[in-house]
Amino acid sequence: MSRVLNFSAGPSAIPLAVLERAQAEFTDYHGLGFSIMEVSHRGKVFEELHNNAIAKVREFYNIGDDYAVLFLQGGATLQFAQIPLNIYAGGVAEYANTGVWTQKAIKEAKIQNINYKVVASSEDVKFDHIPKVEFSDNADYGYICSNNTIYGTQYSTLPSPKCPLVVDSSSDLLSREIDFKAHNIGLFYGGAQKNAGPAGITIVIVKKDLAARVKDSVPTPLRYTTQIEANSLANTPPTFGIYMFDLVLDWIKEQGGLSAINKINMQKAAMIYNQIDSSSFYRGFAKKDSRSLMNVSFTTDNAELDMKFVKEAEENSMIGLKGHRILGGLRASIYNAVSLDDLKTLCEFMREFERKNG
Repeated sequence: MSRVLNFSAGPSAIPLAVLERAQAEFTDYHGLGFSIMEVSHRGKVFEELHNNAIAKVREFYNIGDDYAVLFLQGGATLQFAQIPLNIYAGGVAEYANTGVWTQKAIKEAKIQNINYKVVASSEDVKFDHIPKVEFSDNADYGYICSNNTIYGTQYSTLPSPKCPLVVDSSSDLLSREIDFKAHNIGLFYGGAQKNAGPAGITIVIVKKDLAARVKDSVPTPLRYTTQIEANSLANTPPTFGIYMFDLVLDWIKEQGGLSAINKINMQKAAMIYNQIDSSSFYRGFAKKDSRSLMNVSFTTDNAELDMKFVKEAEENSMIGLKGHRILGGLRASIYNAVSLDDLKTLCEFMREFERKNG
């Protein structure tokens, strides 16, 4: 079997060890003679897997019983609407606008006709950095996207407001340790498909007292309280996605946990940014103080060379390096599953491409 090096932004690379374990258990889960996809989500077998995954999330993020860990569907897109539906309390909701995904969240707040305010933005410079943000102490919540896949920007340190902080962590989920208490995180969520498993499962970690704000007018299936009371089983959950997510959690633990994963991610990012910075041929997009450890957006001298880069990379078994259609250029997504050796191979290709075309 020959596998490519996958630098896709999402759905993206999954650790090979995880895929191989899933393959081995696909038709015979733990020697029980059936696939995990074939059994009831309310049976003991799935219940044990489900609760073990929740326990691992709690351990990684060091959160207590005041938080609920939910496995939902609908991706980040549904959360853009579900968050104000559930936790807006009639005051003001404040947003930091750092790219397309926060713009979409702000749009949903506007549709719901709540009182919202954009308190920080880098839109005027095409979102090339994370702006300084200060949320009001009495805001219903302050909203950020911790990592921006398109522009390659990331909060190196999350804000620590007095109001509850809401964090869209879709593209840096499980990539570093987060102190929920220090940052007063009220709700933390992310789609798994970028850094934590396959598409189809959204992890939502929400403070129970925050979820209790929900109004009676909110449809029952859209209430966090509905899923909290049912342990995410109010409706049939994405069982195979949760199974795969659980395997990824095991893999992260085998690597040494989030602290060890973050050290590797920092090494990978340093490697490719050093390659860009030492070259007059490549140019990074994000400002240096806002650079992402997950998504590296850059470009060559022109669009024609960018397309040639993508084509030749694919010929050399490297996929996913075309930039997002909004920004153009090139992008390498270097999530947890991308190894240091993968980065070395990419940087070697970048040097050779520059030698031939510079």
